[in-house]
Amino acid sequence: MTDVALVTGAAGALGAEVARTLSARGDRIVLVDGPGAKARLDQLAATLPSACVVAGDVTSDATWNEAMPRIERELGAPPSLAALVAGAWRGGAPLHEEKDDAVWTTMMTANVETVHRSLVRLLPAMVKGKRGSVVVIGSRAVEQPWTSGGSAAYAAAKSAVVALAQAVAAEVLEHGVRVNAILPSTMDTPANRAAMPKADASRWVSLGSAAGVVAFLLSDAARDISGAALPVYGRA
Repeated sequence: MTDVALVTGAAGALGAEVARTLSARGDRIVLVDGPGAKARLDQLAATLPSACVVAGDVTSDATWNEAMPRIERELGAPPSLAALVAGAWRGGAPLHEEKDDAVWTTMMTANVETVHRSLVRLLPAMVKGKRGSVVVIGSRAVEQPWTSGGSAAYAAAKSAVVALAQAVAAEVLEHGVRVNAILPSTMDTPANRAAMPKADASRWVSLGSAAGVVAFLLSDAARDISGAALPVYGRA
């Protein structure tokens, strides 16, 4: 039987591409994103052979309490693979000029807590089944934080995501579960093209390339890789 692969942030550009890539190789897909993204999730699900839609706050236990038994009913098994793509970027003023904690709170919730809550709810079944693989999305800012002046909260949040993933990777390795991260530079998304119309997008990381790396890490071909943080920089 094929694997059940859960993708958070599935309504976004990278999440949707990851979902399509995993579906194309035969995985049954769980598409997860916020309540406001349900229409986009439904549209994507309609293009995939086997998919389940979860529209809810991924940081909320209520979302997971409803979703996990439904996933097993609809797809026949709990997720053994997960691509935790949900996240956000938000710049701001230099830290010493910030007037409140709004940017900090948003970045920590959107990036760190989405991964933390997903791992808490997905790993027990993987550990019990002695099989699983998870990929989280970091950023080049993890290795080059000095490039994130004006977006220090984002750099801190993505660094926390990768540190969490690598620590958890050590905890679950002997249970047959792997956890890895990718560190993309600028992604070639419609949003980034709109925000930076004069930039040379050919130097950015393509969605297909990033999704391919995620799919590799979630495959048996990467069975000896865990705790890695792979740079995916393109030529940016």
